Amino acid sequence: MATVAITGAARGIGLELAAQHVAAGDTVIALPRKASAALEELAASSGGKLTIHACDVASDASVRAAAAASGNAPIDVLYNVAGVTGPMANELEGADWDAWNEAFAIMVQGPLRVLQAFLPRLGDGAKVMNITSQLGAMAWPMGGMYCYASAKAALNRLMRSVAIDLKGKGIIIGLIHPGWVQTDMGGPHAQITAEESASGIRKLGAEWTLDDTGAFRKWNGETHDW
Repeated sequence: MATVAITGAARGIGLELAAQHVAAGDTVIALPRKASAALEELAASSGGKLTIHACDVASDASVRAAAAASGNAPIDVLYNVAGVTGPMANELEGADWDAWNEAFAIMVQGPLRVLQAFLPRLGDGAKVMNITSQLGAMAWPMGGMYCYASAKAALNRLMRSVAIDLKGKGIIIGLIHPGWVQTDMGGPHAQITAEESASGIRKLGAEWTLDDTGAFRKWNGETHDW
């Protein structure tokens, strides 16, 4: 059985990942900014397999407090899931810079903060799976969503560098496009369910090797062009 830590575990893909890992008998450290009723219900029914530790990934103090409160057991898989959409409007003539700062604090700095806090508990063979987006790929031909796309592109490049620097320690870094998912963020008309996406992400995480550290893949296992 594995021990996994999941940011953004209150809803959507993060919540579904937590549920699937609990069902598999794993120990889950849930790291939501604020626990949802669904997450609390999952914790109550988990037989102690899932614990909740409030974690605002935009705050150094909050991340480090959550890491300390979650104990010192080795982490097998760390999922960086927490995210926001950021501004959705066309911003050519003006931008909401406060919203941009929030998005980058959560989706670029946040995964690095979490990695830093949990790094002492990541050993040889541990995996850090980062939920990114095809919108962050230079090869994706789509305009708009400047803030979100830029943040995901920054996350991709950041974790490519991290993968190089941690390869000598045997720590595996993955970047995963989760698909267009039926969540609060993706909307009800998205292509796949959170269950389908999380199942694919879990399978990818289980199969990822050090030879492929830093790679960018889709939830179904296909390699994603950068």
